[in-house]
Amino acid sequence: MRNLIPDRYREVSVTTVDFPLTAATIERFLLGREVYRRTRYVALRHHSGTALAAVVRAAAEPLFAPVAEVTVLALPDRTAWVAAPEVDTGVPSELTRIAAERAPGHDCVVVAGKHGHVSFVLHPEPVRVTVVDVAPPYPAKLVDQARSIVELADDLPPVELVPQVTDLAELAATRPAQRYLLPCRGSGMVLGTDTAYLDERPPAADWVLVGCARSREIHRWFYGRDAPGVDMCPRRLAGANGAAGATAAGAADALTLTKCCLLEEEKFERVGRYAVVPWGASLTLIRAALSDLVRSGEVAWTHG
Repeated sequence: MRNLIPDRYREVSVTTVDFPLTAATIERFLLGREVYRRTRYVALRHHSGTALAAVVRAAAEPLFAPVAEVTVLALPDRTAWVAAPEVDTGVPSELTRIAAERAPGHDCVVVAGKHGHVSFVLHPEPVRVTVVDVAPPYPAKLVDQARSIVELADDLPPVELVPQVTDLAELAATRPAQRYLLPCRGSGMVLGTDTAYLDERPPAADWVLVGCARSREIHRWFYGRDAPGVDMCPRRLAGANGAAGATAAGAADALTLTKCCLLEEEKFERVGRYAVVPWGASLTLIRAALSDLVRSGEVAWTHG
């Protein structure tokens, strides 16, 4: 039962007890005890220890009804209580992030979060998504956008983002030159003392083009010739063109989010376990691509 997370914090009741927390004492305490209509889980606290149990009420409709069934999910030796008032406990990715950062190795992490809401994750195992991007600008834009999405998405499975960012200055240095041509000034990057920008249509010169397929097309349009260059396309760097075998993003079966300037419409592409969005994609589109990607990975997630 990996990634068991309540659908809403109101399903979790918290109670402090005056007895040691064992499976037997928890069952005796909860069986026959009245609980609220929405209660599905009870977090029990004794001194510094915390345990978690699932309960089934004898009747579904009354405002309060006695507990008819108890399943002890986690005992104190494998459970951590974490106070994290900055965390929205309704967001699965935030729960698994806090579990990894503040309670590694625990099967169950109960989080007291923002607005006093308490929730938990049992057997946290977020799906890992590699985000392949280039920089500057810093932070890398696609990574930054994806992070802002998973920090707020309460309907996505738990996601752990793994940024893989290629520094454009380091990439350009693989082809040393006196003069470089960059796609635009938007990144704020300057390579050496003689940098030109393609969107300004500078006079033709001997340079190395640090760009992608679209930049090469524009260069041919402007100057009627190709230029020696370094390919900075995140999609190519990720290996998201259907090539078999290992890629820059890791194993060929890794879930990967990246971007490509050849996509001009407000839609994304799925190539196997890759999702590719256009440069400048909206948060809405990136969210749709990320959702489609993580759901394709058959994530073990019990939400409810």
